[in-house]
Amino acid sequence: MQTIVKNCAGIDVHKMMVMVAIRKETPEGNIQTLTREFGTFRKDRELMCQFLKQHQIDLVVMESTGVYWKSIYASIISCNLNPWVVNARHVKNVPGRKTDTLESQWLAHLAHCGLVRPSFVPHPDQEQLRLLTRRRDTLVKQMANEKNRLHKILDDSGIRLGGLISDINGKSGQRMVNALIDGESLQDIIKKADSRLKADRKQLMASMDEELSPSHRIVLTDIRDHIDFLSKQQDKLEKQILKSIEPWKEAWQILQTLPGVSEMSAATLIAEIGDDMSKFGGMKEIASWAGLCPGNNESAGKCKSGRTRKGNKMIKTILCEVANAAIKTKSQFKGKYQSLVIRRGHKRSLVAIAHKLIRVIYTLLKRRQPYIDPDTDYEGLMVRKNASRWLNKLVDYGYLAQAQQ
Repeated sequence: MQTIVKNCAGIDVHKMMVMVAIRKETPEGNIQTLTREFGTFRKDRELMCQFLKQHQIDLVVMESTGVYWKSIYASIISCNLNPWVVNARHVKNVPGRKTDTLESQWLAHLAHCGLVRPSFVPHPDQEQLRLLTRRRDTLVKQMANEKNRLHKILDDSGIRLGGLISDINGKSGQRMVNALIDGESLQDIIKKADSRLKADRKQLMASMDEELSPSHRIVLTDIRDHIDFLSKQQDKLEKQILKSIEPWKEAWQILQTLPGVSEMSAATLIAEIGDDMSKFGGMKEIASWAGLCPGNNESAGKCKSGRTRKGNKMIKTILCEVANAAIKTKSQFKGKYQSLVIRRGHKRSLVAIAHKLIRVIYTLLKRRQPYIDPDTDYEGLMVRKNASRWLNKLVDYGYLAQAQQ
């Protein structure tokens, strides 16, 4: 096959070692191959970079193996070399020919012939923001698990408060649950319910008329303390995220003009995709990378399945959450959802809305323009909001009287 890259290297990455295979073209047109093993400690990575520089390597290709490739990638890029991280599915070797040496040589061979393409790798600053947003996501999930566990322990003890209150984690529910755990009387507990709570007070008292066992009280106290701890950790992380988002403030504010996008969801989107859309090539490519576009599985003229492919789990999750909020607003997403949900169901319709959102996000960030909903009459909204004030000012300055004459 025709040579595309003259001097290239393939790296088979593992936790404690990397296998580096170099493939060079000599002035006479011959192919020279050299393989060498290195450790993954910092001094070993420096030796590896010196080895690559010594052979004047133009392109370094490696698989995205867990998180082990990240330190290797950082060392290579700091030495002004050109590393590519490639999708493991695109560079699989022939079954039965798998050793560390053969894997690295196969990567070098593919790079030599120009048969690989780089995956999206975020900027180091963006990677730091990702660590914060993904940690926050973990805390949110842990808190949700603990709240569900609290609800289950209350049901286990015979307290049916969750059957009368839509959300026992709301203000009224939290105050009453805390009072139950602290052993207060029913008369004092019922006073902690908010006046806007619609549930009947007698039924509330009847649902909580149960004696908590010592074990139940210990477990409930432990869960409550853990929820408080997680809440404080989440607040601290969110403050740090808002400080770290400053370099992407313009894009962050643009994303918040979309229906359903909050400060934290906008920060998560920036951490996952950044603000430079040229790295993705187009809206179809970014939708495919996120795993939100329909898949293709056709053979003999028959379409077998159109289910979505695997993609970035974080971006897919956050966009489905945004879609769930957007369909409840007066926007094009609500109309799109209502037309789909009848025949496709709620979950598939949400994925379709998330697919539409990622394409809209790509366009907004590429054009650096805020979102304007095509189904919303912004001029009419502005007139209805300000008409009375404008008329009063026209009367005050005498323009309305002149117009009537």
